[in-house]
Amino acid sequence: MRNKLLRTAVMAACPAAAIFGMNPVSAQTPDAQSKPVPHIVQSGANKFSLESADGQYAVGLTGRVHFDAGDYVSFQPDNGAVGTQYLSNGVNARRARIGISGKAAGGWVFTFIYDGGNSQDATAGGIQTAQVSYVGFKGVTIDLPGYSEPPYPLDTAGSSNDLMFMERAVPANIAAGVGAGDFRSNTGVRFYGDRYWVGAYFTGPAYGDSHTGVHERFGAFQRASMQVLNGSNYSLHLGLNAYELLEAPDTGPNTAATLTLSDRPELRIDPTALLSTGAIGSVANPVSSSQAYGFEAAGGWNSLYAQGEYFKYDVNRRGLDGNSFDGYYAQVSWTATGEHRRYLPTSGAYSAITPSHPFGAGGAGAWEFAARYSYTNLTDNFVSGTAIAAQPTAINGGKLKNITVGVNWYVNTYLRFMLNIVHSELDKDNGAAVAGAALGVPVGYKFDAVALRSQLSW
Repeated sequence: MRNKLLRTAVMAACPAAAIFGMNPVSAQTPDAQSKPVPHIVQSGANKFSLESADGQYAVGLTGRVHFDAGDYVSFQPDNGAVGTQYLSNGVNARRARIGISGKAAGGWVFTFIYDGGNSQDATAGGIQTAQVSYVGFKGVTIDLPGYSEPPYPLDTAGSSNDLMFMERAVPANIAAGVGAGDFRSNTGVRFYGDRYWVGAYFTGPAYGDSHTGVHERFGAFQRASMQVLNGSNYSLHLGLNAYELLEAPDTGPNTAATLTLSDRPELRIDPTALLSTGAIGSVANPVSSSQAYGFEAAGGWNSLYAQGEYFKYDVNRRGLDGNSFDGYYAQVSWTATGEHRRYLPTSGAYSAITPSHPFGAGGAGAWEFAARYSYTNLTDNFVSGTAIAAQPTAINGGKLKNITVGVNWYVNTYLRFMLNIVHSELDKDNGAAVAGAALGVPVGYKFDAVALRSQLSW
């Protein structure tokens, strides 16, 4: 009995021990087998957790490390006097997360994840997820108020472990950035089945936002999708989504309620946001509301997979005409080893590839080849050649085109390596004359970059 208790303690302290054949069930004596005890369980994705004897409680470790290295092979500014002139090569711990997840009293599930990585030099680590949900009703998840990445839009609804490329598409990031995205406080409900997904959420400030003497960001989103076709080797997904910013944030009394639409060019080695509207809104003309509307489509046939979204972004300021912007992306992948991405009903999105023959177990893993084009227009009501200060309704954020090609090697369920080659072009005309840059001259850029990621998740 002493040996049996020792083995059970080892299993609880080190779930990986199960991998090496330390199976507590096979070690039990007849007397021990008649008395239920906590035990190690293994999910379909080969993840381990400790579960109570009655199966009502469980807890397990979860985490991921996404480590990037990249080189901006060429960066060509349109003008040597205005705008960014150089981007830094280097490395970035894009995500470094560790946490726990589990269930309590059957229908309640919980997750707490701390992220020690960052995608900007100034971004400190912090809480990525801290949320309790109720899943006691079939096909329903009720997310109680907490921090997480809410499932909006399609490109963000899936896990970062499942991305086709190292970064999500710029148009999707901008839609999520209005008031959803990572580290976001939220609460809502989703209904789902094999053929449908419907959800509605309220969202608030992100982790790290100031709560002292300010108006906090507050909004809501709705998303609905359907699997129009859903077979064992084919699918077609269509959906609509919308986000409403109900209250724009400010920095304190007598300050402007503002909103900035911006993103980096689908690579995070250098944190510079080259595409940006700047802060929209002033004390005289504060931002009163903003909306993002989207259409999503995805699907696969055998080892082919395609996905795309279109977005329209509106920003409204008190006392001025509103501004409208738009963007879209389309991406496609082919898995040379024959596997395909699977639809995940709980998120209304698609999974990554799971190798049929993992490397090191008699196989070569899985190999996926992918390409993406994205376009984002953040310029509205702007007349080139006229000072933007003389155009009160003008926004001159620029027009960004990105082309990304990638190769993904899925070594096994937990480990993969990614190679991305990115070509980016920003078209933008100068709106404020300075020495060396007259009004209306191009002040954008072109660049090519290559980047690698090593990704481990558990």
